[in-house]
Amino acid sequence: MLAGWLGSILRALDWDEFLRTRDHLPEHLVDELSKLFSAYDRGTISRRHLLQALGVAAVAAPLTRVFGQGQCAGRDADTTAACNKTPFKPPFEPTGWKTVLLDHFNMQVTEPEKEAAFYAALMGWKVRSNDSSGIYMDIGDWGGVKIRGGYTPPARGQGRGGGGGGPGGGGRGRAPGDSAGGRAGGAGRGGGGGGGGGDQSNMAACNVPKVDTIQGAGALWDGFAWGITPWDTNKVEAALKARGLNPVADHGPNDFKSFHVKDPDGMDVQITNGTKKNRRQGPANGKLNVPLPFEPTGWKTMYLDHISYQCTSYKETVAFYEALLGWKGLGDEGSQNETEISKEIGGLLIRSGTQGNANAPGFVMPATRRAVMNHISFGISPFDPDKVWDELCKRGLRARVDTGAVGSSPPAEHNIHTATYKSFHKTTPNNYDLQFSSKISADQKTGPG
Repeated sequence: MLAGWLGSILRALDWDEFLRTRDHLPEHLVDELSKLFSAYDRGTISRRHLLQALGVAAVAAPLTRVFGQGQCAGRDADTTAACNKTPFKPPFEPTGWKTVLLDHFNMQVTEPEKEAAFYAALMGWKVRSNDSSGIYMDIGDWGGVKIRGGYTPPARGQGRGGGGGGPGGGGRGRAPGDSAGGRAGGAGRGGGGGGGGGDQSNMAACNVPKVDTIQGAGALWDGFAWGITPWDTNKVEAALKARGLNPVADHGPNDFKSFHVKDPDGMDVQITNGTKKNRRQGPANGKLNVPLPFEPTGWKTMYLDHISYQCTSYKETVAFYEALLGWKGLGDEGSQNETEISKEIGGLLIRSGTQGNANAPGFVMPATRRAVMNHISFGISPFDPDKVWDELCKRGLRARVDTGAVGSSPPAEHNIHTATYKSFHKTTPNNYDLQFSSKISADQKTGPG
């Protein structure tokens, strides 16, 4: 039976085919294979790696160490050089700045109006403006996003992620899930490459016809802007130049000041004078040119739970943001570091891709570097797992349960009703992996890291 199932999957290499046929599998394989196909479908692993891992899966070997909460967490060898936890030294003298605002994310998609309408209806985001430069939306009362059009996903089999100057993401759409609880405070993330799991069988059946995504569409979150203090325009520019960061000025109306720089992998980082007091003033009264895709949920986006930030050398990237923006690495696991932007804003999981630990023997920096925001998780309110699931179902939206559990997690952590960390993943119209969770503050505890 297993051989026949693998044959059909290898012919299709399709997530939906896996979901249709998973009931024919031995129960102990379902969780691990879910992570595997999720990782492939979201572009974290190549077809070749999928085929290799399926060969392992066929003999029921555990995959949690590959796709669980970091490549080093829980390994017997996690104290070896391959999982070296020594941080990098700062790349330059720390600026002393503090990040006080998520000014906005930058996102490029194939069909921006439909993407914006989806976020407005599902997450409660408000349109502040809509013109030829893009759609600017408020995320709750604490952040923003600018959605631009013109994105064409790479052909299947070509570069699947991307950020900064690298190839674009969204090839097949969804991005890798990594969540699964973490330490209290900050990003609170413990996840790695393929994503945390969760038992979906305890959720009610949904018989409402599924709303499809846009075929051939893609999304790329390709930059972010952060408000800092203290701010003095001339001093900020001089500090960036002194550190060799080649700042590009991008000032705007209403005394808005900012500079663009690049992180070690070329991700666009905009440093601004934005604060809660001087940004997003007045009501957001912008309009979309398409109707909302479904009845609004009434949910409010409260917090930046985490960004899944995959880069070439995670230690280098952590040190860069610590020195530049005052972020704080909360724990180097050997393949990733949970990083706090600020307790008020949230955090991110900075992790390496296939390159691994730059302190490990044999590490070779690739000729082409890239960073990608594989997915972003936002804390929403209210969050009752069954009610959230029901609201999604009523709108024809399918979601994936993510409690952060891996194979070795206690049974309670697989069940979203009893798990410490509770979240869902939902693919957006332009095929981005959006995650939303119950985590709405730094003080709210998350699951074991």
